Amino acid sequence: MYHRFDENKYPSTNIRMEVFLKHIKMINDLNYEFINPEKFQQNFSIPKKQKKILLTIDDGFQSFYDVAWPYLKKNKIPFILFVSTEPVGNKGYMTWEQIKEIEKESFTMIGHHSHSHEYLIEESDEDFVKDIEKANKIFKEKINYIPKLFSYPFGEYSEFMRNYISNNFMFAFGQHSGVIDVNKEKFQLPRFPINENYGELKRFKTIINTYPLEYKNLIPLEKKLDKKNNPPIFSVQFFKNQKNIKNINCYSNEGDKWEKSNIKFKDDTLFIEFREAFLPRRGRVNCSLNDDGKWRWFGTQFIISRN
Repeated sequence: MYHRFDENKYPSTNIRMEVFLKHIKMINDLNYEFINPEKFQQNFSIPKKQKKILLTIDDGFQSFYDVAWPYLKKNKIPFILFVSTEPVGNKGYMTWEQIKEIEKESFTMIGHHSHSHEYLIEESDEDFVKDIEKANKIFKEKINYIPKLFSYPFGEYSEFMRNYISNNFMFAFGQHSGVIDVNKEKFQLPRFPINENYGELKRFKTIINTYPLEYKNLIPLEKKLDKKNNPPIFSVQFFKNQKNIKNINCYSNEGDKWEKSNIKFKDDTLFIEFREAFLPRRGRVNCSLNDDGKWRWFGTQFIISRN
């Protein structure tokens, strides 16, 4: 997941184009292919023999259109552009004409990124629905359809939001790190955020060489935490006879301190006993596994309410 290009005053969402080109070169040198978003949708449930790279761009910044789009267009590199409808045409953002120019290409897809791009998890359920419906009307007016792929603003969602999105879209993406596999829930798909702080080439190589750490179920379903459910009761059920699963290590940031998690196993289920509550705004759990030399990974993100 990328946002801005060559906007160096925004390091948390920016990537320098020269670094982005090195990322593309590394992907090509390692013989990974980019997957067309259309094929991603059509073939999601089919087990994959070879990993592919899904490129996503959030927010529709003007710098993407000016800096990265000419290269991606020339080389026909597929991607999803997730657009929030409210800022379109404002300073620093693409126009509808530019979005439609991108949308008409066969290797691109426009995704839904809400209307306002506010912290919608802090709004009422009713206001969240109104925001999505307002964006729907604008998409329908501007590009004649409502995109069926969704990206949660800031990667944040409650169980109500996830349920609503699951009834109105085909897939939805967060910002928790991990590799997509056929067992991942379609409305909580992970992505690796890439920026100046996390776009360094050594880390990027590790990311694209990482394999999915598959699991059957993850609890809790509710990713929004408050005083009543923080810290959460956390467990991950793996598949029977899953290889090397006891080699897993997890790290979590409860109390705003990244430390090795206190994990326990019962049969095929992993439990984490958190040391203390997560602090606002985000709680994270990242788990990795050395599977006979293949590194597998999944991440989970919680949003902590101040209420």
